[in-house]
Amino acid sequence: MPTTADFLTYTQWTGIATLAFAGLTALSFLLKWGIRFRLVGVTGFMAVLTGGLFALGLVPFTRTVVPGAIKFSTVYDTGATQAVIAVPPTITESELDATLRQAANDLFSPGRLGRGQDQLTIRARTVLHPEPGVTQPLYLGQIRRSLTVREDDQMVLELFPENIAKLPPQPQAPDASPQNS
Repeated sequence: MPTTADFLTYTQWTGIATLAFAGLTALSFLLKWGIRFRLVGVTGFMAVLTGGLFALGLVPFTRTVVPGAIKFSTVYDTGATQAVIAVPPTITESELDATLRQAANDLFSPGRLGRGQDQLTIRARTVLHPEPGVTQPLYLGQIRRSLTVREDDQMVLELFPENIAKLPPQPQAPDASPQNS
């Protein structure tokens, strides 16, 4: 992932290219080349590109990583106050807690529409197959966070233990201690 320093470096190089195109454009007008108006467009595009890269160089990219969180996929997002993430059925309770917190950080956006509400609700679900040909979605928990405050210390995490109990049992790790024969 590029850093702000990378974007400032890209800005320098595109700035140099913009100046080179501006010089070429000026030369094309002096010599009355047929492509002079196209070069005006190229120079304008390069100026816009340089400005965009400069703006990205000013904004710090921060991504909070929650220890213990596992990969999830967003399966539903209204862009407003509701989202659903999918997790594997092998998830543990501690991983679910961390993954919901990670999703709350990842899905935060100041551009979400509140429509009279000030909370984003993210639900975690998995899919079970109790028998062949039958698929059962199972909601394992949810987290509610502020729509407007990035560093929300008032998040409400709720796990559904009755649904977590329906998950398939985790395989036990083999005992590493030596056995006497």
